[in-house]
Amino acid sequence: MTYHRGERAVQARAALSDRAGASEGAVGDAIPDVAAEFLAAQPLLVLGAADGRGDLWCSALTGPPGFLRTRDPRTLDVGATPHDGDPLAGVLGRGAPPARVGTLAIEPATRRRMRINGTSHPHGGGLRILTEQVYANCPKYIQKREIAPASGDGAGEVTPIRTERLSGAQQDLLSRADTFFVATASGTGDTDASHRGGAPGFLRVHSPTLLSWPDYAGNAMFMTLGNLELNPRAGLLVPDWATGGLVRLTGTARVLWEEGAGRRTVEFAVEGVAAAPSGGLLSPGAPQYSRFNPPTGPAAVTGGVR
Repeated sequence: MTYHRGERAVQARAALSDRAGASEGAVGDAIPDVAAEFLAAQPLLVLGAADGRGDLWCSALTGPPGFLRTRDPRTLDVGATPHDGDPLAGVLGRGAPPARVGTLAIEPATRRRMRINGTSHPHGGGLRILTEQVYANCPKYIQKREIAPASGDGAGEVTPIRTERLSGAQQDLLSRADTFFVATASGTGDTDASHRGGAPGFLRVHSPTLLSWPDYAGNAMFMTLGNLELNPRAGLLVPDWATGGLVRLTGTARVLWEEGAGRRTVEFAVEGVAAAPSGGLLSPGAPQYSRFNPPTGPAAVTGGVR
């Protein structure tokens, strides 16, 4: 893999180009055997893609363990597609043309995660993803929790409620979130889905149409921020672990740099909301928070967000 110019620009601005160069070789294009075993055990795949208008969304595909199957090292079969009403249903459903996708398989109970990016094709009743980028991430900022299907009968979610701003209840959910997922794309449309985690309150709600979060130290690849350097479109997925609900957001994001301090904040302008009371996964009880989570609160704000 070679970093694109947006990733290289952010790495340089963060003074982490050397560290990023050391991580570059960790990204391959094939699924190793140990990764295939991990995927086969997962009930959740986070998926990011652009809809027919070019807006980016981040969604969740669920199924019993085994619904993710590695056909060969360059092919992942997914035994599910977005439900009717999902913003990505039209571009990933039966008869749709190939689509650029970014995916993330995550196992919160063990704090393991794997990202697989490539091209998705409808296949049978699901998707077939031809891989281009395959890599694991460290366990930082993942809250340890057990997850279970929200519905034992496999029923799909109801049609999401579509709005242009967050409701009061949605703002409350987001302000208490310890986990969300973000989809971004490069200037050429190559899509990525990533995890963001922290102590409750790290996702800051400034208004029904403005969010922000601190960009915590990671592997220095800056794939999300590098994409935003070239393409401000982004999609967020916030799970409601108590109910199995999902809040999906689309909008634009920008990075605010605190010069000289090495800190960054991402500001997200909400342009669309698609919320559904089901379709995700349940996680009863409180999680075991990551020891890497920085403190939250006014003293921890890391940028000039209004």
